[in-house]
Amino acid sequence: MKSYSNGCVSLSFLFILFCLTSTSVFAKTSNDSIVKPQVRSSPIVIANLKTTENNYVKCTYGQPLKKGREIFGNLVPYGKLWRTGANEATEITFTTNIQIGETQLPAGTYTLFTVPNKEKWTIIFNSELGQWGDFSYDSNKNVLNFEANVSTNTDIYEGFTIQFEDITNGFNMLLLWDNVKVTVPIQKIGELAKESKKKKKRRN
Repeated sequence: MKSYSNGCVSLSFLFILFCLTSTSVFAKTSNDSIVKPQVRSSPIVIANLKTTENNYVKCTYGQPLKKGREIFGNLVPYGKLWRTGANEATEITFTTNIQIGETQLPAGTYTLFTVPNKEKWTIIFNSELGQWGDFSYDSNKNVLNFEANVSTNTDIYEGFTIQFEDITNGFNMLLLWDNVKVTVPIQKIGELAKESKKKKKRRN
C-alpha cells in the first residue's frame, strides 16, 4: 500500500503559506486604501458676536500664520484680491440686515474678499459661496464694496485674526495680522431706524 502522508503534509504546508501570503497582501492593500486625514497648517477659526437678543454675526475662515515672514506687500501682495484667510474663502453670516458705509446688506451668508493696500483696504461681500481661495471669484456677484481704513497695531498678531467689537448702534469687524489693523464699521438697520426717529423728534 502506498503512503500519501508526505504529499498531504506538503499540500497542507502550501495551503497555509498561500493563506498567510494572501492575508498579508490583503492587509497591505486595505491599509493603502485608507484615506488618512491631513493635518491643516492653517486651522479653521470661527469668530462670532451676538448683536441683539435674537441675532448674531459669524465669520468662518482659515487662519494662516506669520512664521517670521513679511506679510502685507509680500506674502499678501498689495493691490491684489485676497481670500482673507487661507484655504477656503472666508464666509460671513448676518442674521439681520446691516449697513456698511452708505450701502445696506440683507441678512444672509456672503464670501468675504479683500484687496489690501497700505492705507486702505477694499472690503468685498460676494454672493457666491463654497469657493476655494479666490480662483473662481466673479466680480459680477459682488453685492457690496467698501473702502476701510488701515492702522498700525501695537500688538503683533502671529495668526490672521478676525474679531468683532460692540460699538454704539452697531459693531466693528476687525481684520488683524502682523501689526496691521483694518476696521470695518457695521451698523444695525434697526438701530439706524431708532436713531432716525430720535433725530426727527429733536427737530420737532
